[in-house]
Parts: sequence; structure tokens; C-alpha cells
Amino acid sequence: MTNAIRIANCSGFYGDKLSAAIEMVEGGPIDVLTGDYLAELTMAILYNQKMKRSSQGDSQGGYVGTFLKQVKQVLQPCIEKNIKIVSNAGGLNPSGMADAIKEIAKELGLDVKVAYIDGDDLMPRMQALQTEGEAFTNMDTGVNLADNKNTLLTANAYLGAWGIKEALDQGADVVICPRVTDAAVVIGPAAWKFNWQRSDYDALAGALAAGHVIECGQQATGGNYAFFEEVPSFTNIGYPIAEIEANGNFTVTKHPGTTGLVSVGTIKAQLLYEIGDPAYKNPDVIGHFDTLSIEQVGDDRVYVSGCKGSCPPPSHKVCINTLGGYRNGFEFMLAGLDIETKAKRLTDAFFTNIGGKEQFDDVSVELIRSDKQNPQTNEEAFARLRIIAKSHDKDLVGRLFSAKMVEIFLANIPGLGPMNPIGNGASFLSYWPTLVDSKYITERVYVDDKVIVVAPTSQLNLEPVHHHVEPTAVPAAPLIVRAGETVSIPFGRLFGTRSGDKGGCANVGVWATSEEAYGFLHDFLTVERLKILMPETADLEVVRYDLANIHSLNFFIKGILGEGVASSVRMDAQAKSMGEYLRAKTIDVPAVLTKHLNLA
Repeated sequence: MTNAIRIANCSGFYGDKLSAAIEMVEGGPIDVLTGDYLAELTMAILYNQKMKRSSQGDSQGGYVGTFLKQVKQVLQPCIEKNIKIVSNAGGLNPSGMADAIKEIAKELGLDVKVAYIDGDDLMPRMQALQTEGEAFTNMDTGVNLADNKNTLLTANAYLGAWGIKEALDQGADVVICPRVTDAAVVIGPAAWKFNWQRSDYDALAGALAAGHVIECGQQATGGNYAFFEEVPSFTNIGYPIAEIEANGNFTVTKHPGTTGLVSVGTIKAQLLYEIGDPAYKNPDVIGHFDTLSIEQVGDDRVYVSGCKGSCPPPSHKVCINTLGGYRNGFEFMLAGLDIETKAKRLTDAFFTNIGGKEQFDDVSVELIRSDKQNPQTNEEAFARLRIIAKSHDKDLVGRLFSAKMVEIFLANIPGLGPMNPIGNGASFLSYWPTLVDSKYITERVYVDDKVIVVAPTSQLNLEPVHHHVEPTAVPAAPLIVRAGETVSIPFGRLFGTRSGDKGGCANVGVWATSEEAYGFLHDFLTVERLKILMPETADLEVVRYDLANIHSLNFFIKGILGEGVASSVRMDAQAKSMGEYLRAKTIDVPAVLTKHLNLA
């Protein structure tokens, strides 16, 4: 396909399959190998790694070290096949990673042009920026950074794709990025291939959608898919490839000989993953995901077309990590009868022993009922009690906190036992999502001995373009005209879901398996109904977005994860299971919608 650029993903997160890179290079023709390694939590991990190595006199921390192992495997075949490598594995130290890759090339006897990008790190300028009027208001809570008492650790703007294009224009074989948007590693190479200009918003929006679909690796090829029984096999599941055309339309596929599934359903699921408003913002373009079309065009080939784009917003998103304080906690096994009474007696005794709950910044007490009546095994009699406390005073949640729980083990309820080791407290990081005026952002591309400055699109005084999205017609819901026309089934028999974290918020995307089912879903699943089905969201702000073009709804649940993954006390701190939780709920639906289902 000489009229398209084949961009392959080999990583959806820090810790993904190490051999994926060489498998993508050797498994079939590709033009660009990309990998996404950075999440908000990953930035916190890299910060801790960098501080630890710095304390040992090593300045090379702060990047994704496992990526270098992949580079050693693929660098020679990539040079031989003219495959470009573009990755955000540079993390907090892209220059250090670029130097490490140059050393690998030298060891392999290869002539490799390595470029790296910076300009994302705002830490040296945070005080000055606040003095100039940047409030760094938390996007989830509305609180200004100046009113936060946490210690600031990292502050990185999400850069766009034009620095990557510039590096490739300069002949770079490898481009190492810092904190760029997840889709930038796809948009940049596509813009380079077709020489897109800053105002080619529809094409850029298509590439944005492509980048969003393939950024999480195997989630686009059957991984984490709601209707998992449709996936033939999870053994040797392939990684996604986006074949992007000059107009931004693209086909998602995978290498032959790999398992998994590329279907309209798997692509819808990934398109809905970790989004809020379907007007998906990026520093290069706003992609209107409620305008695109998705169709199956072959086995494991899905065509996505027609995504409209608008000019980018005037601000860049910023990932700030702060030292949130310290926390300690326990998880206990409770067993047998009177579980709720036992949990209360144990909780009351502990907090009386330690001096009361009010001394802590935050206390979470959660009783998880997994016990059964008339249990058939010992384990079926178990419930779990989780107690977690946070404080900015390390001593309050330190060794004494643990000792006060241990000392009542033999003096409280029967059947009590710890389910994990008793700790002595640890620090935790809090995520602070915010915005900064794009006028303060300047990307720098380092290639050969040159430093090339790249300005954000919003600062170029281009003619503004704002696409108006025409609402897609919603099919009428089947009418229920007499008793007996409904049937009770699990929500997930008719509807797929995909959920994930967005800082301290979460999203649950829902799609219908037919046009008729979407007509019912659109009327049935209101915000109010969602709060009934998921009671833990009842007191939270929930926003519903409609994507009728792909028979989908998206629910953005604000504040359910607290201050982000690193500080959340929920068992599922990344909200990965929320969609499946919703699918397990029983609802009444028109019987006509279930005729194709095997409900036996």
C-alpha cells in the first residue's frame, strides 16, 4: 500500500510484552514502529526511579529502560528496512535516552541518526508562570495550585506531533519523545509522510483517531474486549497497525499469523476508552469522534473514515505530580456470621486505640462481602475489610499505626486474620491535571548538532476552524405496548463496555450491538439510571456524551478515583472493571431485542 503509511504499535504501557517490537518488525511490512509507555502513573514511577538513581550519582534515570532492550533487538533490521522508530519512552529524560541509543548504535556498528525532543518540563518555570497569572487550576476539582499544600514533584505539558514531524523531516531514524500526547507518535509520522500542514485539520483528526485506537496495543486487537468469546484465541495476540491514508482515513489491522481480533466492536471499544467529550482535544487538532464511521472491510481489517477536525485549543494539558502525603492500611479476613457487626466492632476498636479518625486527612473503610450463606468451603465464609488512612504527618500513619492494629489481634472478633503484610506507611503521589496557556510552550528538536524550535499551532495566528457537528439521528426505541413484552437479562448481553481512568475521574463507554438496541439504550441509560445501577456514583457529577454515529454513549464520572491512580484507595484504582460491573447488572429490555440471544 504505497498510498498509505503503516504505523505499528509495540507497547500500550510500561511493562508490556518485551518481544513485541521485534515481532512487529519481522512479522510483516511496516513503515514506522511506535510505542506508548507513558501514563500519569508511569510519570510518577519514572520520577521515583530518577530520584533513586540520582541519589546514587547516576544521571541516567527517568526514562523507560526496557525500551532500550527492545532497541537492541530491532535497531539493525529497522535501519535495513528503513523503518522509523518513534517513542515516548524518553519520559523525564529524553536526552539521556537518546545518548543511550547512540551508544547501542555504536556497539552494533550502525550509522543511526537519533533525534530527541524536549520543552515539556515546566518545573523550572512553575513559580514564574504562576506569577504571570497561570493558576494551574485542577481540571477535576477546580482548586488552584497555589491552594494545594502538597510538594510539587513534576510538571510536564503534553506536547504535540509537529516536533516529531520536524525530526523526521531532518532525516532522523529514531525520535525519542518526552511527555507527548499518546496519539502524537502516530500523528507526527503521518504528517511527515504526507507533508500535512498545520491547518489540515480533517486529516490530522483522522490520524488522532488512529493514534488513540492503537496507543494501547492489544486492546485494539481483542484484549480487554467485552465480548471476549468472539476472540478466537488470546495466544500470541497481535499488536495493531494503522494504515493511514493521505486524507486521514485509516485501516486497523494486525500481522498475519497472529491471533486476536480486529472488528468493528474492538475498534469501537478502544475508541471509547479513556475519553470524555467526543470532541477529543489535542494540541494539534480537535478530533470530533462523533463524526467518524467504522466498517469491517475484511478479516481483521476495519476502516475508519470521515473524522472531522477543528483547530486546536489555546492551551496545553499539563501532568503535575505532587507528594500527596503518607498512607497506611490493612486488609482483613472476616469470617462466618454477623459480618457487618464484626466489621464495625473491629473498626471502632482500632480507631479508639489509635486516637480517633479525625486526626487523619482521609480515612477509607470498605467492607467487601464475598461471603455466602451456608458456605460449602471455608473460603466461602470470607468477607474482607479494608481500612486505609492518609496524612501529611508521616508519623501518624507509620510504625505506631501498624502496631496499634497488631496489638488487638487477640483481643477482638473471632476469625480475624490479615490478608496482606502489615506495613509501616509509605508516601504516595497525587495527580494534578491542569492546563497552561500554549504561548508558554516551545518544543525543541535536537538532531545532529542542530536545535530546531517548534511553536504550537495555536500560536501561529492561523484562521480559526470550528467544525459544527450535525447530530446523528437516533433510531426509535422498540415500543412496549403490553405486559409480557420485556425480559430481564444482564446488561452486558446486549451492550458492550470499556472503562478506564482519566486522572481522578473515570469513563465508561457503552455501545449497542444493533441499531435497534441503540434506540433503546439512548432512551434507557440516562445519567439518573446509571447512578441507580452504579450506586457509588450517586453523589458524583456524571456527564453523558452521545456518539450516535457508532451507536454509543460515554459517561464521564468525576472524582471517583480521588486524586488519581497513585493515590486512589479503590481496589480498582484504574477503573478497568467498571464497565464489566455495569454489564453484570440485570435490566428489563424489550423482548424483541433478545431474539438473537441464547438466554438458556
